Amino acid sequence: MGLAVATENVSTQALTLPEELILMLLNEENGYFHQVPGWRLHCAVIGAVLAELSLLTRIDTDMESLFLVDATETGDPALDPILEEIAGERVQRNAQYWIEHLAHRAESIIDLTLDRLVELKILQHHDGEFWTLARRVWQTELYGDTEEGTARQFIRTRIGKVIFTEEIPDPRDIIIICLVNSCDVFRFIFQLDDEAHERIELICRMDLIGRSIAAAVVTNLGGPVVQRSRLAKQIPRVPLRKLLLNPHLRSGNLPALVADLAREYGPVFELRPPFSQPMIFLAGPRTNRRVNRHGRRYLRARDYFADFEKVYGASGVLPSLDGADHFRLRKSMAPGVSRARLAGQGDQLFRQARAYMADWTVGDTYPARRLCRRMINSQISPLMLSVDSQDIIDDLIVFKERALNVHILNGLPKFMLKTPGMKRRAQAVETLLERVYSVHTPAQRAGCPRSLADDWLSLHASDPQFVPESNLRFALSAALVASVYLGDAFNCALYAMASQPELYARIRDEAGVFFEDGEPGGDDLNLSAMDVTNRFIKECLRMYPIVPMSMRNVMNTWVVENYEIPIGTRVAIAQTASHFMDDVFPDPFTFDIDRYKDPRNEHRSPGYAPYGLGTHRCLGSRWMGLQLGVNLLLVAHYFTIEVSPANYKFRFSPFPSMKPSKDLKFRIAEQVRELPS
Repeated sequence: MGLAVATENVSTQALTLPEELILMLLNEENGYFHQVPGWRLHCAVIGAVLAELSLLTRIDTDMESLFLVDATETGDPALDPILEEIAGERVQRNAQYWIEHLAHRAESIIDLTLDRLVELKILQHHDGEFWTLARRVWQTELYGDTEEGTARQFIRTRIGKVIFTEEIPDPRDIIIICLVNSCDVFRFIFQLDDEAHERIELICRMDLIGRSIAAAVVTNLGGPVVQRSRLAKQIPRVPLRKLLLNPHLRSGNLPALVADLAREYGPVFELRPPFSQPMIFLAGPRTNRRVNRHGRRYLRARDYFADFEKVYGASGVLPSLDGADHFRLRKSMAPGVSRARLAGQGDQLFRQARAYMADWTVGDTYPARRLCRRMINSQISPLMLSVDSQDIIDDLIVFKERALNVHILNGLPKFMLKTPGMKRRAQAVETLLERVYSVHTPAQRAGCPRSLADDWLSLHASDPQFVPESNLRFALSAALVASVYLGDAFNCALYAMASQPELYARIRDEAGVFFEDGEPGGDDLNLSAMDVTNRFIKECLRMYPIVPMSMRNVMNTWVVENYEIPIGTRVAIAQTASHFMDDVFPDPFTFDIDRYKDPRNEHRSPGYAPYGLGTHRCLGSRWMGLQLGVNLLLVAHYFTIEVSPANYKFRFSPFPSMKPSKDLKFRIAEQVRELPS
């Protein structure tokens, strides 16, 4: 029998062979599958589907042929499309044909399977497209609960018992063992000796269905490698004049520029800018989806980030890590930048924001970029690091942006980072570290809310090889430099609100309800209480993405949309280009917060990617959404601001990250109500 599961919301039922296969292949160290080559994994998944249909007596198969027995639907969305296709074939085929023919469907089957395992509370989904066993499952194992059917029982007990004892296996177990063996990952799951290897080979010969499907999987393993060079197309090259004549280049709107080029040249194209190495661009929802799920197999971050992290004396920081180390560090630091951590300190968030706004004078005009960055930093610094840094934040930002321009964008020569002015600004990093260390002693932290600095220092103390002291310079200063990205996103949101009076009024009305009973805190401080504001922010992040693309190096030859991208190629993943594609977001240059309401929900697609894609998706995205929402409500509740000059036409300054141009200012037109003292 299949693995039975019982959850709070789902009745007891058997897992399917595809679901059992996915659980067997899950590698919790890196939050994804054991490194099974894509084609091999796809063949194994289709093999599991065919085996499940065979056990359900919908099809039958032997070493020579596969034929339909019963076309009645199973009710499983992962199985029925495959059954329908088999039923529609007039010519009798064998299992090998069907595995090869259906392999392109494997990705959708994997998606459905992962979603169902999350729904069953067997797996937990993490931002960045990672999966681990759900808390209920590992707690059951940890405390020795005998509840039947946990995922670990299946992975460690059921299959392990078959391999390491003389017990006669169930037909389902034989099929799973055949499929996992064809993926060549048993050696990563169990410690196998010669006897265990012989036992696995013996089991794989026990069942005709398992033998025929496993044989078909193995037979297909070499297919795409042979075909790759024949199928690959020449990557289109964009003439420089097309780039220079595009109107979005003049406005600094890089995502809209890339969207135009992708519309003409396709989702994969090459640019050869003057004095720079050629670069391959990926743009559009289909390439977004591919990067999201499969980028970890082909793309590496450390190559382009290595010189930048060395500026801080660091090596192996979160943005430059890949694989299991990246996932481990990500899991360790996630609580420090979570929405729950921010909501738990809501009183301090409100207090810092109001203290900053208390210095605003009606009638005065302020440079928008500096105003917004410093307002956000006035909150980030005490919340994340428990220090004040307003006197050094400008130096930290200038130094970091110069380092990005030198080592990431390669737009400036290296000596520009060693000028007397830059050396002076670099000292701000040391000043920040001294402040953080001076207040993070056991006595001073007693009774204080936990901060991100506490998390970093604790992880360093417990594992100084994984997080060495040399990496803390980058990690702690990066927490503050987040004020740049969050501050610039806030800048865009204030501009959008101030330039659209009707939406300003709706946000102010929502603020009135939000603060009706005082300052919400804890569980009450959530996005459901700010529907209009939340949708408004989503639209701001679509139209004004702060990080419009990501740079990666190809570490394994990658075929995308039938274009072969060779090892070592630098690729620009323009994940936000689809924000300006009208087949993803109709009328994309119109600001429309109703995109995010039922039934439209235009953001629920791979085309909406303001926080990046895949394993390096912004870890603090939920914190950012809540902090932006609270600050926008606070400004609307207490002030009316205006865009200055009144005829200002929005333009981006696109490097090293996108932000409104420097000439944007905000005028404090009115104070609607008094700030609490």
